Amino acid sequence: MMYKISIEGISADMVEGFFVDWPNPPNQQTHLKLLKKSSKVVIAIDDRSNQVVGFISAVSDGVLSAYIPFLEVLPKYKNRGIGKELVNRILQELDDIYMVDLCCDDDLVPYYENFGMQRSNGMIFRNYKKQSGR
Repeated sequence: MMYKISIEGISADMVEGFFVDWPNPPNQQTHLKLLKKSSKVVIAIDDRSNQVVGFISAVSDGVLSAYIPFLEVLPKYKNRGIGKELVNRILQELDDIYMVDLCCDDDLVPYYENFGMQRSNGMIFRNYKKQSGR
């Protein structure tokens, strides 16, 4: 497995299969665009197939705060430590930031607590008409 902190050399055809179970997922071009516009990314690439098999992104003001909106690993690559490595690497990229926040489902709270994160309250708004990013 190879990990990159840049999307240089990554094309839309390399990011296939993400956003599983989303009713209106972004297409591969939109996925690549969201990676490009993120403040920080870490990408896991299967060095045999040259396919992206996992990614994590962060948006940040670069001073005090960052938010991690996405951590995804392709289903057939789960339970191999890829997600853990992605989280560790993005937190390392953000180690000069005061607050790093993310929202997750209740069943994922213990997963993120393993990285030293703390449970917090949060509020969200979702405009599902815009879920595909188009």
